[in-house]
Amino acid sequence: MGRITEDLIRRNAEHNECVIFSLEELSLHQQEIERLEHVDRWCRDLKILYLQNNLIGKIENVSKLKKLEYLNLALNNIEKIENLEGCEGLTKLDLTVNFIGELSSVKTLQHNIHLKELFLMGNPCADFDGYRQFVVASLQQLQCLDGREIERSERIQALQNFPVVERQIRQQEEAYRLRRAQDKEEAQRKLREELENKAQKSRPGFDGRWNTDLGASLPSSGDSRGHLQAPGTQGEELARQKRDGLDDDLEFWSRPSSFTPESRLETLRHIEKQREDQEKLSEKKKRVKPPRTLITEDGKALNVNEPRLDFSLKDDEKRNQIVLDLAVYRYMDTSLIDVDVQPTYVRVMVKGKAFQLVLPAEVTPDSSSAKRSQTTGHLLVCMPKVGEVIAGGRRTPRSVTRTSARSREQTTHTSDKKPEKLEVDPSKRSFPDVAHIVQGDKQPPRRVRPEPKVTPREEEPDFEDNPEVPPLI
Repeated sequence: MGRITEDLIRRNAEHNECVIFSLEELSLHQQEIERLEHVDRWCRDLKILYLQNNLIGKIENVSKLKKLEYLNLALNNIEKIENLEGCEGLTKLDLTVNFIGELSSVKTLQHNIHLKELFLMGNPCADFDGYRQFVVASLQQLQCLDGREIERSERIQALQNFPVVERQIRQQEEAYRLRRAQDKEEAQRKLREELENKAQKSRPGFDGRWNTDLGASLPSSGDSRGHLQAPGTQGEELARQKRDGLDDDLEFWSRPSSFTPESRLETLRHIEKQREDQEKLSEKKKRVKPPRTLITEDGKALNVNEPRLDFSLKDDEKRNQIVLDLAVYRYMDTSLIDVDVQPTYVRVMVKGKAFQLVLPAEVTPDSSSAKRSQTTGHLLVCMPKVGEVIAGGRRTPRSVTRTSARSREQTTHTSDKKPEKLEVDPSKRSFPDVAHIVQGDKQPPRRVRPEPKVTPREEEPDFEDNPEVPPLI
């Protein structure tokens, strides 16, 4: 059952920035409210108040709403018109489909001099003989009743017949009171029976059937323990409970009932009971999800991507490291991310969901680093490899050192010797032999490659041999 609370009013005051003291319009329909309270203290400036389709049984706590112009209390459990004298600005009152049987209570609206429209259709009093004439004669400021305009001739005739109509209304009200007393007694009897049946079902050993022979069918402790542990027993029990619930629901809705406030409350209680039973069944059906397996029994790490994030894994040979780029949600707080680097795998917990990836090579966890981009939100994990020499620009100096040493040795060796002069072999010709161009089939033609002549050069007197300079090739 619902109640009017400050939080409920604030949630329905979004159009006024959730400020309730200056609220002029408030809608609290279909909230299962049983009592009208707190509104006259929290919302003094209300002009329009919607309370239709609730379970309000009495008009109360609205007398301080001086600025109220429209009050909608349709589809409630109201049996009497009262406590509206303080609503000085009330111009429209909707009491459609309630349980008003005391039509004479309409006279309390005579103090609401600005009341122009009144709706009473769907109430027991609307079936009384002379109902319209009585209301028109009692409320002379009224201009429209049940959506139909009141003409001047109709009002004159109602005033002329008012004494007779009033006696008829009194008699019909008395008959209605007797019927209502019987309906209340019947409703109380049904409520007591329902409580007794519920108490009987809650007793130990009651299984929902009338033939409960406990002595003949009571199993032993071992049998009962095995019965409780049977895999299909729980499913059968849930199916039986669901079937019994459907049978009870069908029986309830097929049973005839009178249109009374008690029947509306009984219907609501039944709906709530059905909802609770459904929630209990759904809780029993829910199974605890087993935790995700990240490491197998033999110690093998698995690749897992529970948060379903995009990622890329690169092997940076230049820096001798493995780089993981994980596309974490851009606006997620960094405190919700936990990174764990191991020698063979890396694990990232994102909002409690595991992302685990097996690495292609062994890394050093202590030297690893994790950074997050402030622009994209991506997580960058850099993991240096283990046991390898870092390659790159350091190899070049080694080769240069070896080359310089070799050149120094060669330079020293050549400096000890005297310069030699090269002689050209006269047998080798630097031009083709024209006489032997065509030689038949014995030998294929051969072209002699000319060789450059090296002319000896005498050293200059001011020449110095620097051993640090490599020889010219």
